[in-house]
Amino acid sequence: LMDARSIAATAQNHGRLTSAFELENPPADPVYEDYFFDDTPYRSRVYRGVGMPKPEAALIFGPNIADWPKMYDMTENLLIRVASAIYDPVTTTDELIPSGETSSYRSNPVKLSSFALSRKDPAYVPRAKEISALEAKRRDGDLKLSDLSVDNLPDIDFGKTSIGSAVFALKPGDGSAREQAASCQRVLGGVANIAEEYATKRYRANVVNWGMLPFVLDNASMYKIKPGDYIYIEGIKSFLEGDGETIDALLISGEKKTEIRLSLPAITREEREIILSGSLINYYARQNNG
Repeated sequence: LMDARSIAATAQNHGRLTSAFELENPPADPVYEDYFFDDTPYRSRVYRGVGMPKPEAALIFGPNIADWPKMYDMTENLLIRVASAIYDPVTTTDELIPSGETSSYRSNPVKLSSFALSRKDPAYVPRAKEISALEAKRRDGDLKLSDLSVDNLPDIDFGKTSIGSAVFALKPGDGSAREQAASCQRVLGGVANIAEEYATKRYRANVVNWGMLPFVLDNASMYKIKPGDYIYIEGIKSFLEGDGETIDALLISGEKKTEIRLSLPAITREEREIILSGSLINYYARQNNG
């Protein structure tokens, strides 16, 4: 690094590195003048809102900025439909939501979610959207058992049973702490991950923070779970309100029904409340409103 006078001295000496103090006629000492900053242009052009709230003013989003879709409380029972099943030894966050081409949509959660698992399982997004549409019909009171394309479900009260998608993977979440790996699933109607273990604590925390259940299923590969399978969990809300860590569920794969035991090892009370609320956003909103 060189100061401006040394650069000038070096140029004057035909490029030979020269200090300013070696000049035959060194420049005079610099003259320091009083400095002040005139912020008038900023006051005229830039909104200065600190301490001057205007709640009546509408917040205008840019063309590629979108709000989060509404996320709902946990219902008493839960019917999960598997939207993707990954049997790789490890699934990375970059596989769950690719980087690169998605970066321009970081402020548009719905658009960003359309890239979820696009390199690993391109059918995941349309499957998840189909399941989300079923949940929308249920909330509107229009869902019929025939809409689910399965004949051997137990007797379900859809007034108390929500429907959501899940990603099954042996060991998901390796790599970066990118929260979009979980939030994109939630935007698409995801309610759970089912795994033998989670690659990182951070990914598991992101699953929880977006209101999804980070289930662990021992020896999960032996059940041969596949997209389209259903998992029915009765009493999930009461379970989360309690202090147990394991819950029995029914895996429905075609004509076959299998009882399985899902666990939430070391889940905290706050994590339970976040999932019950539907997301960390909902949880904090309710805390702030008393």
